[in-house]
Amino acid sequence: MCLGDVAVIDELLEKCRFPKSASLTCAVSGGADSCALLALAVHSANHVTAIHVDHGLRPNSVNEAEFVAQLAKRFGAAFKAVTVEVEDGPNLEARAREARYGALPADVCTGHTLDDQAETVLLFLLRGAGLTGTSGINEQFRPLLHLRRAETEALCEHLQISPFIDPSNTDKRFLRNRVRSELLPLMDELAGRQVAPLLARTAALARADLEVLGELAAELDPTDAQEIAAAPRALATLALRNWWRVETGNHYPPNLAAIDRMLEVANGPRPRADIGEGWSIARRHQRLRLLGPATSPQATEA
Repeated sequence: MCLGDVAVIDELLEKCRFPKSASLTCAVSGGADSCALLALAVHSANHVTAIHVDHGLRPNSVNEAEFVAQLAKRFGAAFKAVTVEVEDGPNLEARAREARYGALPADVCTGHTLDDQAETVLLFLLRGAGLTGTSGINEQFRPLLHLRRAETEALCEHLQISPFIDPSNTDKRFLRNRVRSELLPLMDELAGRQVAPLLARTAALARADLEVLGELAAELDPTDAQEIAAAPRALATLALRNWWRVETGNHYPPNLAAIDRMLEVANGPRPRADIGEGWSIARRHQRLRLLGPATSPQATEA
């Protein structure tokens, strides 16, 4: 690597937040962001492993895996390929994402950028989300979250990497793509400046507030119906969402309608309610329980 390459890498590394570890695992799809992630990671840790997940959804997925393998070899990183099956049908993008994260280790680094953060904040705002949504992408294991997408693309060009372009990233059927290609440019035009950094700052401020609320919510017992019913809604909501994540292993919290139903059970009008994905919440003897798809006991308040 020439001195010019080192200078470019060092400048970008100053903005990155890689975990302080001798070993790093990076999810590398073959796109510009993940290729840049790998290129930067090898300068942050002694041992780096690139993991590529193949959903088998694209005809050239085998070529993408081979490309990532060669890129890892070029940078002196280990390589691991993982294949997952995702059946065709509705919500394909979401199900593919779930399958991908299910196949990756919990401490894997991903190539999300500041632009991804901005898009995520807008998507949640369009859904009427509160602090949990507007806090955006968690910074843990997202070392590039302070880099712009243009910077990862420029790094790939500088290092003569020709990343794969996922055709689904321009598919207007997906709301995120329209936010990226239509809404954000319009907002830039109306504001007379780039709004992505402002949206990322909004996410950071929301996360700071959420951390304080989270500490207070952690003091609540989510299985105590009376305690949840008496708590301020914001704290009760956080407590129930955290409980859901722990019990179900699902990183995506129940929506506001499901939270409303959970609170109705805690408050007493109904002893049980469905909350989605085959799960339900039930109350008995003032204790709340989450019931999975395989369980169907009759739970009523005594």
